[in-house]
Amino acid sequence: MDNTNKFTGKSSVYASSRPKYAEQFIQYLKNSAGLGLESIVADIGSGTGILSSQLLDIGCTVIAVEPNDDMRNTAEKLLGGNERFNSVKGSAENTALEDYSVNYITVGQAFHWFDHKKFKAECKRILKPGGKVILVWNSRVSSNKMIKENAEICQKYCPGFTGFSGGIKNMDSAVSNFFDTKYKKKVFQNDLKFTKEKFIQRLKSASYMISEDSPNYEAYISALENLFDKYQKNGFLTMPNETKSYAGEI
Repeated sequence: MDNTNKFTGKSSVYASSRPKYAEQFIQYLKNSAGLGLESIVADIGSGTGILSSQLLDIGCTVIAVEPNDDMRNTAEKLLGGNERFNSVKGSAENTALEDYSVNYITVGQAFHWFDHKKFKAECKRILKPGGKVILVWNSRVSSNKMIKENAEICQKYCPGFTGFSGGIKNMDSAVSNFFDTKYKKKVFQNDLKFTKEKFIQRLKSASYMISEDSPNYEAYISALENLFDKYQKNGFLTMPNETKSYAGEI
């Protein structure tokens, strides 16, 4: 299944509403995983450059690989002024990078869209000896009452909704099958605070978001606004969220 165009036309709202990864996770990459000034990192499925930007902040040279023109162009506008940022049109299964050319591969919020077998082969081709793959997600805390109600609303109005983050519930099994050796799983608290506008934009950036000409569009937006009003405090809604990462060799 080709997932390349799932986010076409959503780059602007994606860039403005999607959260960064927990600062503790970025410091973990720098202090424990070894990413820094000497690191060449291929950020695969890089989208609008959210993770790429944070990797640049700790001194990495980043090769952002993204197949979607809309998303990639937005990243280039936002990050193109940094001399350590490189943008490549390529996919997880065919990055167009040279053999044994990168120290690390990162994947932010995208592994669940990949053909895991083909991606693994591509990782082995482009990684230098001893290189690592780091998979990371910002994940809602599914046991939270507000998030459960949010999911029910999406299920009701969005035919393409199979769960948040493309239907990902627990990636441990898929990750275990992906890595050849032991990997390290880390979880960092990363609760997100939204205004009503940003909360609606966050849902609009999703792959399952219905179009504005859908007969359910107005009812969907109204239901989301009511959800915000129900749980907001002083004009802000706090969404329980975690940054989950998996790092290892393949």
